[in-house]
Amino acid sequence: MKELCKILIVDDEVLVRQGIKHYLVWEQYGFQIIGEASNGREALDLIDELQPHIVITDIVMPVMDGEEFTRIVKQNYPQIEVIVLSSYGEFSYVRSTFQSGVADYILKPKLETQELLQVLQNTARRIPSLAYDETSGDEQITVDHIMEKLIAGYEMDYDPEMVAVHFPYGEYILVGIQPHQLRASGGDLTLQQKSSYVSAISSRLAESIESASVPVSFRPVAADPQLIVFLLNMNRDDEAAVIARIRELAYAGSAEDQQTLWAMSEEFARIDQLGVIYQQMLKLLEYHFYFPDRPFMIEAELGEPAHVPGAFNLKQFAEEMRRENFDSAFTELDTYVHAMAGNYRATPFELKSFLGNIIFNIITLLGNQDYDVRQLDEEKYDYFREINDAVHVQDTIAVLNEFLSRIHLQIQSRSSQNGSTNMKMLLEYIEEHYAEPLSLTGLGQHFHFNPSYLSSYFTTHNKEGFSEHLNKIRVEKAAEMLRTDLYSISEISGKVGYSDHSYFTKVFKKWTGLSPSQYRRQHVRG
Repeated sequence: MKELCKILIVDDEVLVRQGIKHYLVWEQYGFQIIGEASNGREALDLIDELQPHIVITDIVMPVMDGEEFTRIVKQNYPQIEVIVLSSYGEFSYVRSTFQSGVADYILKPKLETQELLQVLQNTARRIPSLAYDETSGDEQITVDHIMEKLIAGYEMDYDPEMVAVHFPYGEYILVGIQPHQLRASGGDLTLQQKSSYVSAISSRLAESIESASVPVSFRPVAADPQLIVFLLNMNRDDEAAVIARIRELAYAGSAEDQQTLWAMSEEFARIDQLGVIYQQMLKLLEYHFYFPDRPFMIEAELGEPAHVPGAFNLKQFAEEMRRENFDSAFTELDTYVHAMAGNYRATPFELKSFLGNIIFNIITLLGNQDYDVRQLDEEKYDYFREINDAVHVQDTIAVLNEFLSRIHLQIQSRSSQNGSTNMKMLLEYIEEHYAEPLSLTGLGQHFHFNPSYLSSYFTTHNKEGFSEHLNKIRVEKAAEMLRTDLYSISEISGKVGYSDHSYFTKVFKKWTGLSPSQYRRQHVRG
């Protein structure tokens, strides 16, 4: 069997890499895509590991561009041929790569044509150690290649009999595992490092399935670099036993590393459904944001998502804020956020975007109402970042709650300041008009307060209620007059606001313990 020509793709645009990778069934033409990188630095790390024959590289990339990358490759690996991708305006860069010894270049707009295949074939024929033959891969399409194509969402013709050799049973399930080490690395582990994870989990999976004593065929599938994915094939009657073993394995793994996530797809009958099922499984792993206590995700076990009643009524929320009906506004917000937190089918991005937007709006609304939100305005980007970095829904809502607690302090501080000012104004008015027929209704009309609200407001911000405070002022004024002995008791009663002399006597005795006449005898000046 002749050796395939191995290709490494280097481009910072994932769609370009995927487009090249799945442009053709490369093995049919004697090629094999062995790896991909998003910049020259990543590619240099892969070259020793993968030993490609040809590198296809973009010119404009972050970290290390194609020009520098090409120069280093041709200096250190002269046997590797380099093909450059470029846009129309980049030919000056392409010219410098030719000075380094690149084999050819292709304009990106022509990637959809046969030109890429022709350039690769011409380049491969110039590699002496390869003895390239475009027919060398005719019989080398493997079941792994079929799975990789299907999981990437590409349609593919395949030999059902060859697939049946590897997967002889009637049912499939897909299992995805996301170890913390892969997730934290951002997919930047070397092939050897990831292979060690795959090997370790494969061994444990094999042992677990073997303990079920049912026939199962399984093998890893090349997918997202942050995932380990297995395709399992079994008889329908054995499905429950297999699921039970996988569940046990997931929970055992969770006890060792709580940050490893497992997800299992629904069963499916045809391998050509692999791409659709894979996307559903990715969704399941995404749902873990809403279920941090579940190390093993099966959609049938999640229940119905919470109902979110349409879009949040931001206009009404803003109106309540402007009217300073804060309790009403924040109660409505809390109800809506908790509904969103239970709607696991929404992406985490939707919830996080909403929370960031509502924080921005609250700061703006309070600022427009002359609240001192300068510090919160400076710190809002810290809140946005914390929300964006939150791993689970509880962490996300905790950021909002911490923000709202500070907002409540701002509101209480302002309310306290306003309360002191308003209360002082009310007390001064009573002090000046105590002799008049004062009432809560009249006082409310004068100061534009609702009388029932004014009653509770007075009690909240003063030691005595309104009636008690008014009587206290009147009794103090009456006692002062009694001590001067200038007016009769009935005159004093009218001068301090009591039209009923007997009621005045009763109130005076309640406050002083003495009747007006007794008080005068004890305090009158001789």
